[in-house]
Amino acid sequence: MAAPPDTLRVTFEVNGRTLTALAGETLLQACRRNGIDIPHLCYKPGMGADGNCRVCMVEIEGERVLAPACSRQPLEGMVVLTESKRARHAQRLVLELLLANMPKESAVHDNELLRWCQKLGIAESRFAPRVLPAASHTQPGIAVNLAACIQCTRCLRACREVQVNDVIGLALRGAEAQIVFDLNDDMGRSSCVGCGECVQACPTGALAPADGVARRPPERSVETVCPYCGVGCRLTYHVRNNRIVYVEGSDGPANLGRLCVKGRYGFDYIHHPHRLTKPLIRKEGAPKSANATVDPADPSAVFREASWDEALEAAASGLKRIIDRDGPQGLAGFGSAKGSNEEAYLFQKLVRTGLGSNNVDHCTRLCHASSVAALLEMLGSGAVSNPVADVAEAEVIVVIGSNTEANHPVAATFIKNAVKAGKTLIAPRASLSCASTSRTSLLRRWRRCAASMRPPSARLPGVMPPPRAP
Repeated sequence: MAAPPDTLRVTFEVNGRTLTALAGETLLQACRRNGIDIPHLCYKPGMGADGNCRVCMVEIEGERVLAPACSRQPLEGMVVLTESKRARHAQRLVLELLLANMPKESAVHDNELLRWCQKLGIAESRFAPRVLPAASHTQPGIAVNLAACIQCTRCLRACREVQVNDVIGLALRGAEAQIVFDLNDDMGRSSCVGCGECVQACPTGALAPADGVARRPPERSVETVCPYCGVGCRLTYHVRNNRIVYVEGSDGPANLGRLCVKGRYGFDYIHHPHRLTKPLIRKEGAPKSANATVDPADPSAVFREASWDEALEAAASGLKRIIDRDGPQGLAGFGSAKGSNEEAYLFQKLVRTGLGSNNVDHCTRLCHASSVAALLEMLGSGAVSNPVADVAEAEVIVVIGSNTEANHPVAATFIKNAVKAGKTLIAPRASLSCASTSRTSLLRRWRRCAASMRPPSARLPGVMPPPRAP
């Protein structure tokens, strides 16, 4: 992205340092970008600034009251003090008040409130705690412990602004205010879809991965791409004892840190006892037919374990026998949509160059044949031309024959974001049969127009059919 022109930049001073803020940046964002730490809890990149935790209060020269750095934009020549006696007193007092209500044991190892308390030298609170609500474990993947809630509303904004599921709300007022799910239901009995966006947003572990798996830091973290649908979400597996314990979304171009329930919690198959971890070779005399059955828990009746060298040799010799008998055209290679573009390229290279056969196919050719034909006709390319997030730049979005929220939930969030911003979503009525009946159904809740699908012969009045190809 090109840098904004100088007319949109603002030069100001923070703790004696001269900084330049980019267009639209707040004091907190400009300071973070320049390595200046200001305590904050309700602010999270990618969400709107609420300014409700009041931890990021700073002193501005010439102003009577302190200002929240997360929602205040700098002005030309402004002088800001983030570590003055007055600013530090306010920051420490708010942190100490919040600390009074924290449970003895944190549900997450990276508790942002405890981290800021440690940085500012706050070991304990002088204030009496409020009556702490009981924990709830009705949602399989999420532990709800509102005793640790500081009402920063990051979970609420994650649910409403990011995922647009509108499950989490803030009920009542003053000291009685509390986070609720739907009409104060248990999370597991609410309309929550279990995407876990609120868990990743929560700074204190009030909403945390179930079973206490995030209490201790992982031994290592591995960035990868979600293995489920084709959206291509980037995520981080947190690993302990060589097992994935919990997952977080990473800031990738396809998902911007978002995940769905499958990407965040659907990793148990990796450790499933039926998963093959060693090469197997069919035993001599074991029948090979379409009707043969193999017990996945005990394949030893049909297969035996082998080393990688032996297995690769058996596969190579089998392929060579077919080529010697039938020629290269006797072989075909079928790729998988689970592989990356690079793996797909290497696979077709192996079949075409290594085996000498042009019989290469892929499951995507079947399920995306219609979309490929339409893209070729309209855009001249059968490949996807834009990331899904680009719907934010469109004026009209048309969804046809797609249960987007169920099949590609993260892609659906960008469509819902766009519609909330005033864009028009058109969902033909034929597509509504594909939509789920859940309260958060994209097509049913957010469509602005439901058009009827007409057969090709039913032309609209005054509209000429497209010319036929010669």
